[in-house]
Amino acid sequence: MSVEEQLITIGLCALGTMLTRFLPFLCFSPNRPTPPFVRYLGNALPAAVFGLLVVYCLRGVDFLAGNHGLPELIATLVTAAVHLWLRQMLLSIAAGTICYMALVQFVFF
Repeated sequence: MSVEEQLITIGLCALGTMLTRFLPFLCFSPNRPTPPFVRYLGNALPAAVFGLLVVYCLRGVDFLAGNHGLPELIATLVTAAVHLWLRQMLLSIAAGTICYMALVQFVFF
């Protein structure tokens, strides 16, 4: 890829990122109420993303081999417990990830 192509690619990526960030502010006026569908998406998408992460993370677990998915199960339970305790999605995901990484690195070689 030439330098010109790289610059064009970087420019288009920056433009796309800025467009997705600024477009909602241009489409929805602060003087009008937020449409009900957008409010619905704001309520439904966080749970959907969390569910998608669970399916993605557990899709390759083989319960018939090795440690039978024990690190994954423990990390999932830690994630659920932290989320029920603190109600902070990022902290829940971080706690589960750290727990899983610690388990597979230090406990379940």
